[in-house]
Amino acid sequence: MKMLDRYILKKFLGTFFFMLAIIMSIAIVFDISEKLSKFIKSGAPFYDIVVRYYLNFVFYYGNLFSALLIFLSVLLFTSQMAQRTEIVAILAGGVSFRRMLYPYFLGATILTGLSLYTTHYQLPRANTIRLEFENEYLSKKFSINDKNLHRQYSPNSIAYFESFSTINNIGYKFSLERWQDGKLEYKLLSDRARYDSTDGHWRIENYYARSYIDGREIIEEGKVLDTILPLKPRDFGQRLNVASTMGTQELADFIESERMRGSDKTVHYEIERYQRTAFPFATYVLTLIGVSIASRKNRGGIGLHLASGVLIAVSYIFAMKVTTVAATNAGLNALMAVWIPNVIYGVIGVILYFKAQK
Repeated sequence: MKMLDRYILKKFLGTFFFMLAIIMSIAIVFDISEKLSKFIKSGAPFYDIVVRYYLNFVFYYGNLFSALLIFLSVLLFTSQMAQRTEIVAILAGGVSFRRMLYPYFLGATILTGLSLYTTHYQLPRANTIRLEFENEYLSKKFSINDKNLHRQYSPNSIAYFESFSTINNIGYKFSLERWQDGKLEYKLLSDRARYDSTDGHWRIENYYARSYIDGREIIEEGKVLDTILPLKPRDFGQRLNVASTMGTQELADFIESERMRGSDKTVHYEIERYQRTAFPFATYVLTLIGVSIASRKNRGGIGLHLASGVLIAVSYIFAMKVTTVAATNAGLNALMAVWIPNVIYGVIGVILYFKAQK
């Protein structure tokens, strides 16, 4: 690696991580100002707020906006180089524009690899911890809809939850009824029921049960009751963002099971799956566009380059939103919906590359 490569690579990575730190700091400050009263009211421990919530908050939103921050970073430091005529000196020294792109794409490869690892392996665990914290301290209970949840799991048996959390697999105000020949045979009431994914059992806590056998009523009470029910948490629905807590292979298996059930939300999960790869690879596209725009010195200076960059970034986000909406509402293939913006802006990047200062 030559001195020029090290110089550009250092500026690339340094500017990106500096911007990431600034943006995340601002985001945390705004989030704290919005949620401070909820933290105090819920009695959330300081350690949990910092480690369980905000550490994973940075992982989630930092990765979400990483491609656009990379784009703005490239625009910023390349514009500075162009205004100081460094780009002109590099090209006049015999270095081709194509060769000058080498350290840019080396930096993009490093950041893309980091983003892919984070998205596929680290982020699902981070999202699980963050959403568990939100469910425990910020929203308390997650109700899948505004009405109570009933599921008939056999011809004569009905399960009921007042609300159900798909983050920690706990149902609140759980009841179970069994009927025989139109008569109530068994009824159980409990504060909550927790699903254990390791053995497939339901642990019912603080329960009260009544059985009717041969005209006699039998009452049973207890703190904990382990039982097997032919129900799984997914039978009560899923929040769409629960997909972000699943590993890649787990998500693929879940999509297949949802498709077999005929779920109408399968496309949402497919979009989440494909975006985990498409977003990191957008780094290459946006890097090419950024260098091609910012490498030319103009009278407008850095401000004009940044204005152009913001316009492109906004249009990219808009294009991504349009294609995902088309996938969820108009039947567009989810894989195509996620990658179409990258392809379109990749073509724009190639056009700008050929028109860039040589």
